[in-house]
Amino acid sequence: MSVSVVIPCYLSARTLPELVTRLVSVLSGMSGPHEVILVVDGSPDDTWETAADLARRVDGVRAINLSRNYGQHNALVAGIRDAEYELIVTMDDDLQHLPEQIPLLLAALAGDRLDLVYGVPHEEEHGVLRSLASRSVKTAMAGVLGVRAARTISAFRAFRTRLREGFDGLSGPHASVDVALSWATSRVGSVRVHMSERQQGRSNYTARLLTRHAVNMLFGYSTTPLRMASYLGFFVGIIGIMLAGTVLWRFTSGDTTVAGFTTIASTVAIFSAAQLISIGVLGEYVGRIHGSGMGRPTYVVSERVGARPVVETPTTAAQYQPTSAHINGIRTG
Repeated sequence: MSVSVVIPCYLSARTLPELVTRLVSVLSGMSGPHEVILVVDGSPDDTWETAADLARRVDGVRAINLSRNYGQHNALVAGIRDAEYELIVTMDDDLQHLPEQIPLLLAALAGDRLDLVYGVPHEEEHGVLRSLASRSVKTAMAGVLGVRAARTISAFRAFRTRLREGFDGLSGPHASVDVALSWATSRVGSVRVHMSERQQGRSNYTARLLTRHAVNMLFGYSTTPLRMASYLGFFVGIIGIMLAGTVLWRFTSGDTTVAGFTTIASTVAIFSAAQLISIGVLGEYVGRIHGSGMGRPTYVVSERVGARPVVETPTTAAQYQPTSAHINGIRTG
């Protein structure tokens, strides 16, 4: 079994040395070759220097420096496309995802039953607002985007490298690894794992950024807003017809007052609101089409440290025999 571990890095100079040490220890205890790919996402501190030093000193570690900050998912796409081995594990850089839990994810991929496995924490590790925003994003993915296993999604995931062929054409600044993976397979499962408290700083994924991520996925990967705009127009049209009928009835029955201002103002306000909402939704899609037409990149690599491994004939995931302890807790999405 050969494994590539991809880690997007941002403001993680203090945590990377311990993370890499523990990762190498865990991966070395498993059969088959491995590599660790550190993708530094334009971090303003000395994260790149730390990652580059680790790549020079530790066998099997490579570092990729992006030219600017593109976002976590864009950095993941860069690392996933650079991976050499048959299985890919993605995890955060803050030591919340424990390297010692990786065998649980890989055990779930044994055989041909699953192609993608998410590590779901036994207990929620974030605050109330962050957890609420995260659940909202997952609910949107499940309901609007049709990602069946969205409620078990996490950044701690393992999947077969061949799935990346499903998003070879993914481009532009608004990338979502989980939506792209859903294009390639429906054989998705989850495993209960232990997670640790964040040891350094605060998470960059605030409730505001999670909300923005949900909006990006909604407009970038779904036509639902356009459909909702059509429904809104139809609904407002019915209201307009009812108001027009009321006005005509009052006119024919002689109940019309001189004012009439309330009805006219209400009608104008309702239709103006519907038009502005519809134009706004259409404008968002036109803006994204324009952005894609400009050729804005998903990421740009500015520097690399570490040699690519020489890939031999890989062993299959089926040869990895999980223990009974590994099998406990595995469930399909």
